[in-house]
Amino acid sequence: MPLFALHAIDRPGTLALRLEHYAAHRAFVETDADYGVSIVMSGPLQTDDGETMIGSLFIIEAEDRGAVEAFVAADPFSQAGVWGEVIITRFHRRKG
Repeated sequence: MPLFALHAIDRPGTLALRLEHYAAHRAFVETDADYGVSIVMSGPLQTDDGETMIGSLFIIEAEDRGAVEAFVAADPFSQAGVWGEVIITRFHRRKG
């Protein structure tokens, strides 16, 4: 099954909104199979000092891009407007 890299950058000034919806987002990622995707790896993107979350990174296994897009659209961070730019790119694993 293909892999996709999901790179989501938070909109400026949305840290409080991110924190407000963080528990819902964490619970949501556990429902990945309900959307026909499997999260291989995920976690928050951070500022260089590691102090502040500024986005999210996922490696997702899915049948196609449409499944990943549906998963992203249903994520509480998407629905609350936390994420600004979201890039989904097919990924070819060479190692790991």
